[in-house]
Amino acid sequence: MARGSRYKVPFRRRLAGLTNYRKRRKLILSKKPRLVVRKTNRHIHAQIVIAKPQGDVTVVGFDTRALQKFGWRGDENNTSAAYLLGYLIGQKAKEVGIGEAVLDIGLHRPTAGCRAFAVLKGALDAGLEIPHGEGVLPDDDRVRGVHVAEYAKQLREQDLELYNAKFSRYLKRGLNPEDLPQHFDEVKKKISEKTLKSGA
Repeated sequence: MARGSRYKVPFRRRLAGLTNYRKRRKLILSKKPRLVVRKTNRHIHAQIVIAKPQGDVTVVGFDTRALQKFGWRGDENNTSAAYLLGYLIGQKAKEVGIGEAVLDIGLHRPTAGCRAFAVLKGALDAGLEIPHGEGVLPDDDRVRGVHVAEYAKQLREQDLELYNAKFSRYLKRGLNPEDLPQHFDEVKKKISEKTLKSGA
């Protein structure tokens, strides 16, 4: 272990790999709400957070399990679910008077087209203003799950047993993976309609 009069022990959350304090400082100095996106193995979490002297205050927060209220039957940790979560967060943020934010993905690596940027794309389409580079956003077909539907259709024709195994969770929920893009559109429409009603 390093020693000496000039050695500084890193903060506990930095040692644990939970917080990058330099990056967090820059985000807080923007004086804008943060769209905080975090991932687990099963779900994606998103929150609109405002920094206060006494600590962070969460204004709006959901994870992808909230999509079940709108009839979502797909996976809860894929790109489509990430986009819908961002769309829902964006709609709810507007309801409470928040129109802009900065993206906070924590220690996740910022890979173009990743799920964190799918959440960003959803929030942008909902009307939030968030600084970003266009090249990082996933394209519309990927967000709608067209690649999943095409792969599922091909696999079903080639190996039905493997198809049933790979897409067992979809089938158990009553969704044919080939229908994912249409299902995505239906759920997005429900989110838009329900949030518009609740904000009226």
